[in-house]
Amino acid sequence: MITALYSDQLIAENAPMDRRLAALILSRGSSIGYIASAPEPQREFFDEKRQYYLRYGLSLDLFVDLDALSSDEEIGRLFACNAIHLTGGHTGDFLRRLRQSGMLERLRAWALDDGILVGTSAGAILMTPTIAVDALFSGGSPDAVRDGAALDLAPFEFFPHLNDDPGYLPALLRYSETTATPILACRDGEGVILGDGFVEIFGAPLMISGGFAEAAERGRIADLLSRA
Repeated sequence: MITALYSDQLIAENAPMDRRLAALILSRGSSIGYIASAPEPQREFFDEKRQYYLRYGLSLDLFVDLDALSSDEEIGRLFACNAIHLTGGHTGDFLRRLRQSGMLERLRAWALDDGILVGTSAGAILMTPTIAVDALFSGGSPDAVRDGAALDLAPFEFFPHLNDDPGYLPALLRYSETTATPILACRDGEGVILGDGFVEIFGAPLMISGGFAEAAERGRIADLLSRA
């Protein structure tokens, strides 16, 4: 399994992570499936992402709307891709669509069976045990989230866009005192790629736990992976 968790993606600061991810995908092929977080009648975000991946020799051609899955054949085409991209958007709605379509467990099983899963913002949050931290984006409390169980493919919670609001870090520090799961917090332009036997950190994300924040280190994340 390979997972790539981005805070944001369509910015120049992500180029080192983009190149590494592209090399990992191209070692298997070039096709990427796209799972939208919400309906995209005009497919503007899909088209933007397709052009973005094309710069790296990757082909984003399959668009999947979870509200309109047509057949097992379409699902088969998705899982035949060399990688799958989970978009940004409203995390809670995205999780609801994954559950209602029956795709949450199927996607988790595909990823665990040596799949490459890429997530940006909401898509990255969904790769973790719970989407609880997403509550901060709407002024809520992660501690109040009761039904946030997600894909559970990373041994930490993930918080993107740390740079957007100076209040996010203090709120995450408070939340970290009440949860046993560490939190990886990233500014835009930062992220992490996790694989079997390797951890690669891009930028300077923070690892937050027990009310403290420190620079994320490969060894700490590798230890979490080994115990997951």
